[in-house]
Amino acid sequence: MTFLQAIILGIVQGLTEFLPISSSAHLVLIPYLLGWQIPISQAFVFDILVQLGTLTAVIIYFRKDLWAILTEWLHGIFHRVPFGTFNSRMGWYLILATIPAGLLGITIKSKVEAVFNNPLLTASLLFGTAILLVVAERVGKRIRALESMNWKDALWVGVFQAISIFPGISRSGSTISGGMIRDLDRPSATRFAFLMSIPVMIAAGLIGMLDLIKVPNVVAFLPVMAVGFLTAAVVGYLSIRWLLGYIAKRNFYPFAIYCAVLASLTIAFGFIVQPSMEPANTQSTVITRVSISPTLRWIAPLMNICAREQGNFQLVVMENPAPSLLESDLAIQFEPDKMEEG
Repeated sequence: MTFLQAIILGIVQGLTEFLPISSSAHLVLIPYLLGWQIPISQAFVFDILVQLGTLTAVIIYFRKDLWAILTEWLHGIFHRVPFGTFNSRMGWYLILATIPAGLLGITIKSKVEAVFNNPLLTASLLFGTAILLVVAERVGKRIRALESMNWKDALWVGVFQAISIFPGISRSGSTISGGMIRDLDRPSATRFAFLMSIPVMIAAGLIGMLDLIKVPNVVAFLPVMAVGFLTAAVVGYLSIRWLLGYIAKRNFYPFAIYCAVLASLTIAFGFIVQPSMEPANTQSTVITRVSISPTLRWIAPLMNICAREQGNFQLVVMENPAPSLLESDLAIQFEPDKMEEG
């Protein structure tokens, strides 16, 4: 990944994390549309760091609200009046709204990761964001302020946040839509959506950091990633400020139209333009069986990553060593298997 790519994707993350147009979809689609071949290991690290950048932005922007919610929530617990004030109730509502997304993320993690590897499916899910925004504008009465919120509202919006675990379904778009469908006005629904994103982003960041420390040679490309982090943080802060001013007087229809147009163009690109840009593959695909000792089982994922970056090479890693390996002193053995014509 280059510095220019990091800056561009940092801007994309900062803009789209809070605008209701799905940041995860844009981080999948932008490299796909521009033909960037970013190594999987670098893309993984970058996604974690830029999300931490936008997390930093939302915490700084809402620092006064967060401090008031935290202090009054703790005060309510210690003085046995957990729902005595608006901010103490808001603390419990944020916890309640986080539960559905956490449960869904744990149960269908593998399915979500599969969608991240499918740009066309990600683009298709953008239509879901567009539909949610239109439904919210048409159904919501927008007559309630945030102070009127109750636990049913919080749980309802939490369910909408849960479905945004898939790339293409905007987290801000779905949660704002959920609040508006419960008749919250746009500023109130948007403010709660931003506040409730913080616990989920913190949890995702912590999990991502645990995976990050396992990536080999991560220090080598941290300078490029740091640029993306800073860019996402600055642009994210400005995006929050702009959107809160925008929705005070305007609706979300332009964002719905944008999602629908981007999805349509991406799908058209995938089915019409992209195949014509790919030269015919006349090379043979080499399939190689790899027998490894149980002590080297940890290296299998890295070998598969390297193999996927080669256009005409495929590895089949055998978890149980082949008989020839057992009979020798070797720890690893490559066995060219066959060639398939592309």
